[in-house]
Amino acid sequence: MYRLKALFLCFILLAQFPKAFAFETDQYNLPPVPLAGIGDEVTDYAADNIEKAFEKINAKILERQDCLEKKTKRGNCDSVEKETAKLKYLRSETAIAKEVFRLLGDGIPPFTNSGTWMEQHEFKAQPARYKTSFDDTIFKAFPSDYLMISHTVNLYGSQFGTDKIAHFFQQGFTYYKIVERAKAKGLTEEQSTRKANEWGQKTERTYYGNLISGLYSNGDLAANFAGMKFYQGLTREIKIGGKTRAAILILDDGFWKFNAPETLSENLLKPLISDHFNEALNPSIFIKLFRFDSTVRKIVGKKSCPQWRENFPNMTGDDFAAVTENLKLWHGENYGHRNSDRFITIADTCFE
Repeated sequence: MYRLKALFLCFILLAQFPKAFAFETDQYNLPPVPLAGIGDEVTDYAADNIEKAFEKINAKILERQDCLEKKTKRGNCDSVEKETAKLKYLRSETAIAKEVFRLLGDGIPPFTNSGTWMEQHEFKAQPARYKTSFDDTIFKAFPSDYLMISHTVNLYGSQFGTDKIAHFFQQGFTYYKIVERAKAKGLTEEQSTRKANEWGQKTERTYYGNLISGLYSNGDLAANFAGMKFYQGLTREIKIGGKTRAAILILDDGFWKFNAPETLSENLLKPLISDHFNEALNPSIFIKLFRFDSTVRKIVGKKSCPQWRENFPNMTGDDFAAVTENLKLWHGENYGHRNSDRFITIADTCFE
């Protein structure tokens, strides 16, 4: 019954948002030709929106300053105490994160401004997107999922579905808010992050995963976690593995600006993008209902494995197993990955 409900929902939403519909992804099926790298263009898009966000906030800062300095009519101003409080907020990381989210991550979940842009934008480099055919997809046994499938793209050498960009900017902001609220209540950074991970795991067990698509996506959780790092890193240093990345924005004489605009192409998104988002290398857990999991395994073995062996002739099953094992942590941090003995991996499916 839940499959019928999900299928009905898919048709309704697909009719309303035909070009922005991207819930699931299929990286088992490889593109017939190499995808062009679009990482820099996506970074430029993100940077443009961040600049719009802080310019809007800077305009408000100027208004509040004018009020305090009595350079504007008092009818537009509050008391000194209230204007001072407004200025403090506008110069906070919370104000920046919210405004950036409004431009990149806002939308009725799972739709986002950035996700729609990823599906519709005409990228300069081509081919920029690939969508597997229904005959070849792992979702052939679950047609409602194929209606929701996103295009595969290539950012900085990692291939994943455009749905991960939506997770990055939308659910990543939810993670960010959960962590900040938990820390405000006295929890440690580790405890607060665990709460965010637990929320993400709950969504994969329910309305972003099992209940709708029949799978639990570790790739989604990784994108959520990396998105949280993105919002945290807007105004403060963040750790990525053994490296420290400087804040993207700083306050200069009370106004926001890029910290080091000349390094944005390397520092804004690139360190946060990885194979963690690839659901063939970082596999999901498929439900057993209607033999969904066994059907996917058969399709991967028949359709996908020859592609992987041809495209990666120098890699062995042990090599692929090591890649998947290394993706269980995000640069040494727990992102909520759920392990399973039912993973459909390239290693155990294609190199038995």
